[in-house]
Amino acid sequence: MTVTEMLPLWRSSLFVPATSERFIAKAHLRGADAIKIDLEDAVAPTEKARARTLVPSVAASVGQAGADVLVRINRPWRMAVADLEASVGADVNGIVIPKIESADHVVFLEEIVAELEAERGLAPGHTCFTLQIETAKGFLNVREIAGASRRNKAISVGNEDFAHMLGMPETISEALIGAMQTVQMAAREAGILALGYPGSIANFSDLDAYRADIARARALGFDGGSCIHPAQVAILNEGFAPTAVEIAEAEGIIAAYDAALARGEGAVAYQGKMIDIPIADRARRTLAQRDRIAGR
Repeated sequence: MTVTEMLPLWRSSLFVPATSERFIAKAHLRGADAIKIDLEDAVAPTEKARARTLVPSVAASVGQAGADVLVRINRPWRMAVADLEASVGADVNGIVIPKIESADHVVFLEEIVAELEAERGLAPGHTCFTLQIETAKGFLNVREIAGASRRNKAISVGNEDFAHMLGMPETISEALIGAMQTVQMAAREAGILALGYPGSIANFSDLDAYRADIARARALGFDGGSCIHPAQVAILNEGFAPTAVEIAEAEGIIAAYDAALARGEGAVAYQGKMIDIPIADRARRTLAQRDRIAGR
């Protein structure tokens, strides 16, 4: 089994505030690959303590249709530790760590999670991490951060916070691509998912523009993205899935390449293109993604 096959299928990750009964009640019906229970930005400071008490019941509710359940914790250390105490459990698959700034930050949280898993009878490594790069320090340390733990499964730029840190008056798609690709390179080196798309997660009123952002991200090789509105889920699921044309082409490539290998040839011409190992591997990845989506 390759590293990629062991990674989650997270084309779409839908945020729901831990305190919003209305959003939670229907979250499992939205078709998202993952549900992110938010204890951070979407929860008012006065509601943080109550939000923690809700995590177990919310996790059971939003995960009932098979979506992976993640919890986004807060950044200040005292709040982060309290959030982890409330979140690590059988119904929570992972923790979303915002404003991550160093590998030591990851290791510190990993130690706490390991202790909680042991105390609660969970298998070691039950709880994975997905990381958000939102500060200058985090960006400059991204390579070490991405490879800091075997729990790491995904990493992304938190576009809104990152744009604010840079002093941008608004989140501009084109201006974020360079930073996103640097984070993507760190993800590939570490063997984890590279999530995200250029543009604002808050863009749910102009779905055509949102769809264009997703198409750009997939063309750049990203694996999926987060959303805050149910209308965005289907766009993410479609945008980060192989098309029927791509699947048919991949099937043809693999058939031609496998036949060439059987003849003792290392490369073969197919529809005017030379097919060798990288192209065949890309086609196999397309078909593996097709099968994983069908399995879900």
